Amino acid sequence: MKKRDEILLRYIQGQAALLLRLMKEYDWHRFQDDELAQNGVSMILIKRGESVKLLSKDLKDAHSGVRWVSITNLRNIAAHNYEGLHMDRIWGNVTNRRILELLEQVNNILHAEGVEEGK
Repeated sequence: MKKRDEILLRYIQGQAALLLRLMKEYDWHRFQDDELAQNGVSMILIKRGESVKLLSKDLKDAHSGVRWVSITNLRNIAAHNYEGLHMDRIWGNVTNRRILELLEQVNNILHAEGVEEGK
């Protein structure tokens, strides 16, 4: 695995974990009323998507089961169309199993590539 891909995957891993921790503090009503949380979640999604865009094509092709395109598309919407960003859709995206699934997939990729945890 290219070192850059490893660094980016570790970053994506950290952002997914951060998002899971943050969302434990919220239900829909609290999230809907908290502009700071909405902006924070949106920024995490933008940074995560930007990292996915920078991953090598070889890595993404080798792990095509990951929703790379969806992650990038959500980043593009959050980054370039904020006034069109629907918080109910963001809520649905970050509270369903997709974030945990991504974290598991990244962990599996790092393990499959022989990258030691914490290195």
